[in-house]
Amino acid sequence: MRPVQSSVLCRLLPGPFSLALRSLVLVLLCITPHCQAVQAENVTVLEGGTAQISCRLQNYDGSIVVIQNPRRQTLFFNGTRALKDDRFQMVLFTPRLVRITLTNVSVFDEGGYFCQLYTDATHHQVATLSVLVPPEIPTVEVKQEAVEGGEVELTCVSPRSKPAATLRWMRNGREIPGVVSQQDNGKTFSVSSTIRIPVERKDNGAALSCEAFHPALGTQRRLRHYRLDVYFAPTVRIVPPSGILREGDSLTLTCSVTGNPLPRNIQWSKINDTLPERAEISGPTLQISRLSQSHNGTYLCQAQNNYGRAADHYTLLVYDNVSVTTTVPPTPTSTQPITSHSTTPTLLTPSLALDPEDPGAVVETHSAVPYAVIGGVLALLVFTVICVLIVTIWCSVRQKGSYRTREPILAWY
Repeated sequence: MRPVQSSVLCRLLPGPFSLALRSLVLVLLCITPHCQAVQAENVTVLEGGTAQISCRLQNYDGSIVVIQNPRRQTLFFNGTRALKDDRFQMVLFTPRLVRITLTNVSVFDEGGYFCQLYTDATHHQVATLSVLVPPEIPTVEVKQEAVEGGEVELTCVSPRSKPAATLRWMRNGREIPGVVSQQDNGKTFSVSSTIRIPVERKDNGAALSCEAFHPALGTQRRLRHYRLDVYFAPTVRIVPPSGILREGDSLTLTCSVTGNPLPRNIQWSKINDTLPERAEISGPTLQISRLSQSHNGTYLCQAQNNYGRAADHYTLLVYDNVSVTTTVPPTPTSTQPITSHSTTPTLLTPSLALDPEDPGAVVETHSAVPYAVIGGVLALLVFTVICVLIVTIWCSVRQKGSYRTREPILAWY
């Protein structure tokens, strides 16, 4: 009895049966030593990689083996090249295994590759080639400028992948939900994720990232970093000098300016007057040498950019020089008076003396004589009032005693 041909039974199997089930049926049917069969293995490869397409033979007796591409073009006929495509190479041809390789694989090479064995009836199996296209590093598109107090719209784009990549926005370790859109380009997909976030000047330079995940990357990811560029109006602050300014000193004022974009031009002026002749401006710095009281007034620093302007002012008050002589009380190590010359504001009324710890410093001193005199007078007044009260009380008590002594005498008469 002649065994039933496996190809005939395969054609009788219903369509929904999988290739794996058909292969199993073929193996079970080919139990006689003369039954031949062929099996194929599915292949998945990255775009640009090399695919190995294998056809496994059972009980091969030298029959014709043909391998065809998805367009049913014959690639090899019994190990001989039939199609002029150097990307295909026959690497193995044995009674058990026939293997070809395909280099520089593209998505257009996808499909079913046929392993055909010609005997009394034709046996064939299909090896399905799947090509994965991993995404490149995504790009970030900005629809409009980020201005303080407004919103910025950012779009992360992965233009080409297969299957479609998964995009995710991150900021400070937290995901920012985005609106995802996907477009089918035939063999590949383009994906985008758009977010809208409010921005303030403190957000300038904030770091965000867009991550692309894909089966071809495994646990890895494609990452694009992006820093927010928030535009805002400038702020101005004049850094004042320390200490009291006296005639003959030099003045240096520095105008500290922030803003995005940073203002290039910084303007110095004097309110209701012109800058002194000795004033020198170098960028944000204003210098005036050999100060005098004629330089007193309010100085203004101004800066502006495309998003606003700001200003700050400094009021200069120059004091004249006054020679002051004071005597320092004797100390255990010195009994000589110390005389010094220092400057003092003309409006100050207390006297000035040298600081024992810093001979060059000028400190305020107040005379103790007036307070001692006032204290003595107050003490004398208090003492006088107390004496008057004592005398008054004593007189009152004596008068009452004398009156009581006279009453019995009058009664006896």
